[in-house]
Amino acid sequence: QVQLVESGGGSVQAGCPLRGSCVASGCTSSDYSTGWFRQAPGKEREFVAAISGSGLSETYAASVKGRFAMSRDNAKNTVYLQMNSLKPEDTAVYFCAAKRSAIAGINEYDYWGQGTQVTVSS
Repeated sequence: QVQLVESGGGSVQAGCPLRGSCVASGCTSSDYSTGWFRQAPGKEREFVAAISGSGLSETYAASVKGRFAMSRDNAKNTVYLQMNSLKPEDTAVYFCAAKRSAIAGINEYDYWGQGTQVTVSS
């Protein structure tokens, strides 16, 4: 059973950075593509970014492209989401998700973490 645990959320002012981490257990990290999603109060969950198991392919939502960057360290079974130039509209609970696939897609993820809160004040 794959388990994912996020950390790194917090409360920051607009323009400041945060780095989220997602640690996987119960799997070989390089076999799984990993994505980050977020859900703001009163809104549906939305795709943020994804990275392939090899780390060679990344996909980003238009709203975060150029500000957020994913990376991974498969030796540590950890995926990172570097969030720069944060905006108040980035406020949400951020979830990581994984699927056994070589493609860093935006959907059809099988395993989910519990989420970490990111709050950006103006």
